Amino acid sequence: MTQYLTLLLECPVVIAAIFIAGIGGTFQFGFSVSVMTSPSGFIKELVNKTCLHRYNISLEQWQVSLIWSFTVSIFCIGGLLASLVAGPLITKFGRKRCLLFNNFVAISGAVLMLLSQTAMSFEMVMVGRFLYGINSGVSLSAHTMYLVECSPKMLRGMVGVTIATFISLGKFCGQLLGIRELLGTQERWPWLLGFNAFTALLQLSTLPFLPESPRFLLLDRGDRQACEKAFRKLWGNKDYGTEVEEMLEEKAALQSVRSHSVMELIQSQTLRWQLLTIFVTFTALQLCGINAVYFYSFDVFRAAGIQENQLNYAALGTGLCELSTSVACFMIIENTGKKVLIFRGYMGMSVTLILLTITLYFQKQVSWMPYCSMVLIFIFIFFFASGPAGVTAPLPGELFTQSFKSAGYTIACTLNWTGLFVLGMLFPIIVENLDYFCFLVFLFFSAGCGLYVRFNVPETKNQTALEIAAEFQKMHSKSEESQKKNDTDHKLNGIKTYETKL
Repeated sequence: MTQYLTLLLECPVVIAAIFIAGIGGTFQFGFSVSVMTSPSGFIKELVNKTCLHRYNISLEQWQVSLIWSFTVSIFCIGGLLASLVAGPLITKFGRKRCLLFNNFVAISGAVLMLLSQTAMSFEMVMVGRFLYGINSGVSLSAHTMYLVECSPKMLRGMVGVTIATFISLGKFCGQLLGIRELLGTQERWPWLLGFNAFTALLQLSTLPFLPESPRFLLLDRGDRQACEKAFRKLWGNKDYGTEVEEMLEEKAALQSVRSHSVMELIQSQTLRWQLLTIFVTFTALQLCGINAVYFYSFDVFRAAGIQENQLNYAALGTGLCELSTSVACFMIIENTGKKVLIFRGYMGMSVTLILLTITLYFQKQVSWMPYCSMVLIFIFIFFFASGPAGVTAPLPGELFTQSFKSAGYTIACTLNWTGLFVLGMLFPIIVENLDYFCFLVFLFFSAGCGLYVRFNVPETKNQTALEIAAEFQKMHSKSEESQKKNDTDHKLNGIKTYETKL
């Protein structure tokens, strides 16, 4: 661990890139996910006031709830639409430029949020949430690709974890700023929702001092001189010759190959295992049960005797647990390996979900059982943040070569946003019908993903996309040959048995 930290400290510009790209990148996504909980009552009140003032109509409770649900869900719609166009935009204009212009989308959404209460318009909150979704959809791809491509190969796992760390930091800041002592009040909630403008302005004023991604400059623009200049600025005196040579080898292997579309990636036979890996891991990321655990945490805290007005402070503990574990994952990933972290994380989550279902079932019969449930909630968050959350996001950039990378991120982000939207729509129905037994549904996805990674995915640490592709082929060609051999032996045994009978 000390070795990798020393190596990172030798690249201060890479450290600056981690913070600058993160604060205007995946931080925005995490903040937007968690920030709506605190001002929900104030926004519902604004909906009622707007309709009463504008149409002289007092809405019923179900109507207010419907508008509120749409206001929350439209964030996912914006993110999904943005993820579909993010890949081509990033390939055409570059990672850095997309991050820069993406900040104007966040600032526009923040201005609408700030003025919504004064203008007495809940529609402005809706449009603002939609713009935040677009901003998050672009930043999830652009931030990830930029950081992974700017860091030395030996540090890509460690740097890749920071993508999830800034999501966790955003969630925690949304919870923290939403308490009554800060911005979670009737007068200040528009400033809470408009906080995204501050982080966008911070990135807008600092990102221009960083170089563009060296991989983009060499492989997409064909400008070796600019690529080497970017490396010198990012890595200082550290030798980057090997990195350039590997990229030139990749460029030679992909000579005259253009950037491929999503459909071409789906139809590619040689990349089917990489594509399946993206599908399994990104689907499981949303359907592993983390949102269900956060949802039930309030019921568990209540049962443990925490007062209603103190629940938001208890929820801060869950956010802090995820953030601190993500930082710990940053420290150990290069020594442990990504495959091990994903497998161990999902298996630990699966066992925790089983135990949590049992403790919730006996919660009312046994007085001390809620405390066990509380501990299990923190254990589940620990396993999630220490593996799947930190390792999954950079996977498309590691599994695919440059010509397929944008398409890979488009598919991954589309799965992420679709899963988030579907979960938002179906989760209340699942909970209503299954109650705490809903964890058994999420158990299927957690255990399934963990076992898939264990038996079908090679270790990606310190390997190029071409080397990883060779590992996939080696791993699965063996299994296919073994299957064919077994089939042949089975047929021969059948023939022998038949001849013996004759």
